Amino acid sequence: MTTALSDSEKNITASAPELLSDSGKNLNLPAGSAVLPAEPAGKESGGGGEDLMSRLPNRLESVGREIMRDMAVPMPQIPRRTPRELLENRPGEYLRKKILALPKEPGVYMYIDKYGNVIYVGKAKRLKNRVSSYFNRHHDVLRTNLLVRNIVDLRFVVVATEEDALHLESAMIKEYQPRYNVLLKDDKSYPWIEITSETYPRIFMTRDKGAVPGRFYGPYSNVSSAKAVLELIRQIYPVRSCRHNIDAVYVDAGKGRLCLDYHIHKCGGCCKGLVTPEEYDGYIRQIRSILNGETGPILNRLREEMDSLSAAWRFEEAAQVKARYDLVERYQAKCTVVQPTAQEFDIFSYDENALAAYVGYMHIRHGAVVRSLNLEYRKRLDEQKEEILSEAIGEVASRLGATFQEIIAPFEPDTEFEDLTVVIPQRGDRRKLLDIGMKNINRYRLDKEKERDATDPQAGVKRLMLRMQQDFRLSSEPTHIECFDNSNIQGTNPVASCVVFRNGKPSRKEYRHFNIQTVVGADDFASMKEVLHRRYTRLMAEGEELPQLVVVDGGKGQLSAAVEAFEEMGIRGTVALVGIAKRLEEIYFPGDQIPLYIDKKSESLRVVQALRDEAHRFGITHHRNRRSKSQTRSELDSIKGVGPKTVEQLIAHFKSVKRLRQAPEEDIAAVVGKTKAALIAAALGIPTAGAETKAAAEATFQAKDDGAGTNAAGETEEIGESGA
Repeated sequence: MTTALSDSEKNITASAPELLSDSGKNLNLPAGSAVLPAEPAGKESGGGGEDLMSRLPNRLESVGREIMRDMAVPMPQIPRRTPRELLENRPGEYLRKKILALPKEPGVYMYIDKYGNVIYVGKAKRLKNRVSSYFNRHHDVLRTNLLVRNIVDLRFVVVATEEDALHLESAMIKEYQPRYNVLLKDDKSYPWIEITSETYPRIFMTRDKGAVPGRFYGPYSNVSSAKAVLELIRQIYPVRSCRHNIDAVYVDAGKGRLCLDYHIHKCGGCCKGLVTPEEYDGYIRQIRSILNGETGPILNRLREEMDSLSAAWRFEEAAQVKARYDLVERYQAKCTVVQPTAQEFDIFSYDENALAAYVGYMHIRHGAVVRSLNLEYRKRLDEQKEEILSEAIGEVASRLGATFQEIIAPFEPDTEFEDLTVVIPQRGDRRKLLDIGMKNINRYRLDKEKERDATDPQAGVKRLMLRMQQDFRLSSEPTHIECFDNSNIQGTNPVASCVVFRNGKPSRKEYRHFNIQTVVGADDFASMKEVLHRRYTRLMAEGEELPQLVVVDGGKGQLSAAVEAFEEMGIRGTVALVGIAKRLEEIYFPGDQIPLYIDKKSESLRVVQALRDEAHRFGITHHRNRRSKSQTRSELDSIKGVGPKTVEQLIAHFKSVKRLRQAPEEDIAAVVGKTKAALIAAALGIPTAGAETKAAAEATFQAKDDGAGTNAAGETEEIGESGA
């Protein structure tokens, strides 16, 4: 079955008739597919997709959510896929037959859910290969798996070239807003500068092209740039700012009245005929040159005029011309980014974060930026940057009505455009232009992120967590991260620190420091292993949650020790583990000999650096405090049962530990009591009072033994000093 075609569409034919079913009525398309004529699309409008869309106006208007709203045509009875087929992303019998019959030609395919909504629109160089790649495999991105499981039916449109497919895909995405497609966030129109096509043209800024007939220049990336150019023009040239339709009839009728602009020399008084159309056209031609970036000829003309006025001794008029010359020269210095040449350049730049992609466009003429455009694409699936760049090239061509012969880009787009050369410069002026474009789009991304974070702080956290999950190959978002670092000086006072980050921010109340207990000497690897054991054994014993990511400060050695500790505790694979080396900011993964180098400007690397620096600071502070205490510590501090107050009393009374050693226990007991005095005496080796008495008695007894004899009866005789 086919759809009735107009005379201009006689060459559109249906394909794959064996697949046609009542479900084709849902889309007002040939049920199954349509083949567009072979003429390239959008050439008259500079590469846009409007011509392609105009060929299918009636057949596309009821696709997607339109069906959901009116429910005029219910979805046909399509066999449902089994739970196992859904789980394994298998297409089922109905979709499998459709996929097998797809042509290997360029085209656009549409996935439809059970409600008749178009949930995804995609382009393909070979339809059969592209559609088949979605099924019979598990995708790394969860949303892609969800998309495949929601597909109930599909449609496709065959076109002549891949470029035609790009334009048609872009038009369909704008029309149906599929939930799984990357969407161009276009919440505003860009400012243009318009010169009207009147007898005395007006020059003003507008966002609505076509409201007033004229020629448009731009677009400008922001309003302030456009206003600055307008202000420059009005300072140099006396052009009118009123909205009257001034022509010869208006002037002859005397309807005009000189306004304030005339009296302050901002307007030549064209409403009264004080300036001729020919003279006014001269101003307009020079203004067009400025807007086109051709300031060199204007500067030459102004210099010649200034010199001629000076030669005629008309110095006041020459000073006015010089003021205009200086304004144009300053404008040229601000706008010129490379050496002015006759060649024009079209530059595309690209930047992205976890949630969106950003593409910038600049057109360079005579070394100056004459038009620029920034596009923001919201990501839905795991879209590749080459695919997004292709969509942006088509979008810019459609908006500006431009045809590109050569573009400068950071990488190749995934679509082959007809008669288009893509240059990826490595050095020279082209590389300098690309660097400028990359710098601008990077600034645009940062500004957008700041705006979004100001209105929704959680959006920034979500973006950061997704970025870190991608960069560190994690299975979940690292909302809880811990980092460890060791600190010692030649093995003395060894300590370690643990810092905790939640949602990318320090959680200082959860910081912990450790005094190394089982390691002797400077052994960072064993110290790291001990600390990890103590930390996570306790967390598991107390039933606390484990972090999603653990970072150890150090290279392969520290990381290997951490891996051993995790294996012994049985949490390897449960908690992700990485090491960071300081010199080149290398990220090491367990079992991977080649480190990962993250972009130096990446948010992920900044968080890991902050973790490492915070762990280092916290560990050094604790080590310094412990070292200071050890240097001011005395023997008394190590006596169990003797506190700081007791030590203060003893030092205040005896002045030093040396004098305390020489003092009898009775004197010590008089200061701190008998119990503590006994502890101190035992620790310092001071003889107790009982011991001295016993020693004296023993000495006396020994002396008696030495001076006594024994008679024959065994009785002891005391021998006097004079002898027997």
